[in-house]
Amino acid sequence: MSISKRSVDFSQIKGIVFDKDGTLLNFHDTWVPRARAAVLAVADGDHALAQSMLQATGFDLDTKRVLGGSILAAGNNRDISLVWAQLAKKPINEVETLLNNMFAASTHGSSVAVEGLVPCLNALANKGLALGVATMDSEAGIQATLGHVGCLHLFDYKVGYDSGFGSKPGPGMVLGFCQHTGLRPQQVMVVGDNTHDLYMGKSANSGCNVGVLTGTSTRAQLEADADLVLDSIADLSCLFV
Repeated sequence: MSISKRSVDFSQIKGIVFDKDGTLLNFHDTWVPRARAAVLAVADGDHALAQSMLQATGFDLDTKRVLGGSILAAGNNRDISLVWAQLAKKPINEVETLLNNMFAASTHGSSVAVEGLVPCLNALANKGLALGVATMDSEAGIQATLGHVGCLHLFDYKVGYDSGFGSKPGPGMVLGFCQHTGLRPQQVMVVGDNTHDLYMGKSANSGCNVGVLTGTSTRAQLEADADLVLDSIADLSCLFV
């Protein structure tokens, strides 16, 4: 693990808000199959157009990976729809509805948890920490993707981009967690794999912002804005003694 310049008193942290994709779930194994199916549907089966649409939203055709900070990595379904609809010459709302439905359907890909997900969350919950998930996926997408990996019951708070708390990097999702749990922002840790997660935490004045390397971003991309960079959430429980 890598500690950045700002020291943190972890005894003051009473709750954790997790990003979902790339933090709780393996981003590429979970989302690349879904994205490929969805983009092909929007492109009406035109593979060349579908490739262009993927590339325009941050998919590297050479490495077959999503680039950190890109629309696919950090945007919500509306953000993706704005680009894909323009390229496919379709109504934005029609594309957004299709994405919400397909991304929440297990028929288009299975959720792949990061290693040790449930034991890690259980350990944190057993230490008395309130747990939340804040994602740029939809609320239905939370149920669909996390429901398959056996951890939904461990979260006190679950919000998506369509839950009424705004989108990242704004503070709304974290402030909603505070309202729900009664915690102050300074008592909350935010954990994510993209800088927009860290910016969300900063904008809410959270007590600690942690980057993890299980998603689309590199250590170098996260270190400038994170108080702490970890290989994965499996390293979190050792911070709370």
